[in-house]
Amino acid sequence: MRVVVCGTRFGQVYLSAIARAPERFELAGIVARGGTRSVTLAKEYGVPLYSSVAHLPHDIDAACVVVSTAVGGGVGVELAKALLGRGIHVLQEHPVHPAELADCLRTARRAGAQYVVNTFYPHVEPVRQFISAARTLVRLRKPVFVDAVCAVQVCFDLLDILAEVFDGLRPWSLSAVGNRTGRPLASVDGQIAGVPLTLRVENRMQAGDDSTSLLLHRITVGTDAGNVMLANTHGPVLWSPVLRTPTDPAGVFLAGAAAADTRWSDVLGPTADYVGSPVTPTWSGVVHELWADGVLTALDDLRERVEAGVDPLRGGQRHLAVATAWKELTEALGYPEVAAPDPGEPLRVADLRAERQPVPPRPAGSR
Repeated sequence: MRVVVCGTRFGQVYLSAIARAPERFELAGIVARGGTRSVTLAKEYGVPLYSSVAHLPHDIDAACVVVSTAVGGGVGVELAKALLGRGIHVLQEHPVHPAELADCLRTARRAGAQYVVNTFYPHVEPVRQFISAARTLVRLRKPVFVDAVCAVQVCFDLLDILAEVFDGLRPWSLSAVGNRTGRPLASVDGQIAGVPLTLRVENRMQAGDDSTSLLLHRITVGTDAGNVMLANTHGPVLWSPVLRTPTDPAGVFLAGAAAADTRWSDVLGPTADYVGSPVTPTWSGVVHELWADGVLTALDDLRERVEAGVDPLRGGQRHLAVATAWKELTEALGYPEVAAPDPGEPLRVADLRAERQPVPPRPAGSR
């Protein structure tokens, strides 16, 4: 499959990914405005640089549109529609307004092409691990709550992650956003797939610089048996079972017959355990490997849809529902505040492992 990449900021991740899999995809060019970065990358990858879709040759199979859509002040949707109009299949980086998404799906159907929104993080391995574990958990036990926190620029894909866990979002609702005065996180309650939801969003950012965000995703799905948590977008995934304390007829659980009951040995096991690897990747590994593998997974999905000839409209229903929920959420949150990067030196875990300071004694008479 001959693929072009449109946009070279985050598009660099797509370029790197495609170059890693020459047996599956051929990088056929870059579509960009011709700035220094685009010229440099075209030379580095040894591919043509095209200034518009009209200049593309006729043997292009697919395009990755990694350009902001109208919600981010960009022309990503216009690019996608121009590509679809030429019969080129499109994988478009999120977020996309639901009206624009529906328009692109209709354009794809008329052109006999595929159009897929790439919510990106659901294709990254630790998130896929979490989705699999959470789907299994809610199949085995009734979900009681969802607790989630994320940065505003990734709330679209957070909703898509939850849509995968619950096979959709409905019933879906949101309450009013809580008072944000002096608070970095905006809090909103609601329900997702009928499950009570608590969502906190860091609704602040610096345009064009994701490094100002304090976090990406943290998600917990809870049941009466325990909860599974994505501690960080890039892992680990943790299972924390609920404590079930056996007792003897007298109500004693630390001694006697209850303590000797071997039936409870598994139940009284670890207080938490890793679902996957306990080792998290470095940021270098994330950028060069984990994200690239996620892009290739998304492109593989696009190719499968092309080969199967599925109806783009029918296949895009979940993302339409996610986009609609995302629009409702961002309207409730309001415009993000401006965040400035912290000029301080980066902290390392060794800084947090410094020798503990002795706890001062309590004053006489205190409790």
